[in-house]
Amino acid sequence: MMKFQKLFVLLLTVTPLLLPSALQARLNIEITGGVEGGIPIAIVPFGWEGEGLAPEQIGGIVQNDLARSGQFTPLTADQMIATPSTGKMIDFALWRQTGIDNIVVGRLQPQGGDQYILQFQLFDIHRAKQLSGYSIPTSLNKLRQTAHQISDIIYEQLTGNRGAFTTRITYVMVDSSEQQRSYRLAVADSDGFNEQIILSSKESLMSPSWSHDGKRLAYVSFEGGHSQIFVQQLADGHREMVADYKGLNSAPSWSPDGKQLALTLSKDGNAEIYILNLATKKLVRVTRSHAIDTEAAWSPDGKSLVFTSDRSGKPQLYRISLERGQPKGRAKRLTFEGGYNARATFSPDGKKIAMIHLDGGGYRIAVMEIASGNLQVLTDTTLDESPSFAANGSMIIYATDVGGRGVLSAVSADGRAHQRLQLNEGDVREPAWSPYLQ
Repeated sequence: MMKFQKLFVLLLTVTPLLLPSALQARLNIEITGGVEGGIPIAIVPFGWEGEGLAPEQIGGIVQNDLARSGQFTPLTADQMIATPSTGKMIDFALWRQTGIDNIVVGRLQPQGGDQYILQFQLFDIHRAKQLSGYSIPTSLNKLRQTAHQISDIIYEQLTGNRGAFTTRITYVMVDSSEQQRSYRLAVADSDGFNEQIILSSKESLMSPSWSHDGKRLAYVSFEGGHSQIFVQQLADGHREMVADYKGLNSAPSWSPDGKQLALTLSKDGNAEIYILNLATKKLVRVTRSHAIDTEAAWSPDGKSLVFTSDRSGKPQLYRISLERGQPKGRAKRLTFEGGYNARATFSPDGKKIAMIHLDGGGYRIAVMEIASGNLQVLTDTTLDESPSFAANGSMIIYATDVGGRGVLSAVSADGRAHQRLQLNEGDVREPAWSPYLQ
């Protein structure tokens, strides 16, 4: 199952798409592990000042966002002692009895057509003081996005760190219900809603990777019976084949400036790491080894690559410095704990690396502090792969196997909070979390 073991698998008609998947099954999120010590908070159901039912349950979206982050413990619906929709309606003395620290109230006001005003306020209950509050113009198709924006504001106000709820995720869905397998490359909001199918294919799709601005995806597609690497614009679906060399074309990874891709190619006979300049199409060979070198990941400062290699006998992580796009010096081994460490991904601050780590129980997600080399295993599942940090470094999304099906899961970077994202049908795999969207 591990990507390192898939290198030489040869897995035809592909159709670029950019369509909302209203007929597709949405990812369902289940929080499978709670957090002790999360910030207690009340997200009161938002008031609706229009006719009929509200078009979205804004308060519920915000509550689910904060609960999924692993940093908060929101009150449940049956724990709400009142439902104020503005700050003037809050009885602070009454709410202090609940033992929570903060409360969020808000209301959605129709403005005609598909236009709305979404207001919210965040209060410190003990001081009866407003900490934040905005009135945000929005539209029907942007209500969920605006709710995620509110979650980001609350998260940053109360934790001091930027939220990542307005980011997106990409993943590959595999449908085996037909006589021939089908593959779909999808993009969705961070909570699994607003899914769009980017590409539909009867051949394997692998290794989606976000550009630095979140506007492009690089991925591997098996067309004509062999692997090729494409870059696709999300806005219009236009795609370009950027690597179709003899042999293996695999594991694209964007440079922080979006101008280059690190690739695994075997065009010279062995799987090695290369850097491709997307403007000039010039290739620079980074590694030279008799072993398999693959799955390169750029450091956030662009000054080094971490990659998987079995040059020591078993897959481990190595780091090589770069200077002006050229390799500098020899690669140095990073991981020594355990007989298998692969598929590295950097935290946004460059201080940690998430990876697939083999211990006695199976292939699991682990995080290593680069400075100290300390390694922490975060999951207890047995076939984990493809870890990817959220843009703020707080969570890691990854693929795993549950009951013989591929599902996506996420774990907080400290291992305290766990959640699972699962389709009603088919397998989901190869996730990647977007950067902050520009």
